[in-house]
Amino acid sequence: GAIAKLIEKEGKSATLKLPSGEVLLISKNWLGKRPVVRGVVINSVDHPHRGGEGRAPIGRKKPTTHWGYPALERRSRKRNKYSDNLILRRRSK
Repeated sequence: GAIAKLIEKEGKSATLKLPSGEVLLISKNWLGKRPVVRGVVINSVDHPHRGGEGRAPIGRKKPTTHWGYPALERRSRKRNKYSDNLILRRRSK
């Protein structure tokens, strides 16, 4: 999603609450993310969901990343990631 609630600002960090319920501690210097272009509208040489005439379907069993790996239904976050200590409360399922 594109929404997060700013709960608290303290020093160089800020606390955010995401729609999933997860609470994060982030740097106040992180101003935002770059826009993301959908794979369906990218040229066929640049993405597996590419091309076709009009609004063609993906043409694969499941959506994929730029590199052909599954994009959904697969955990992609590394265990013991350096930023684990910045997650103050995990999302509830």
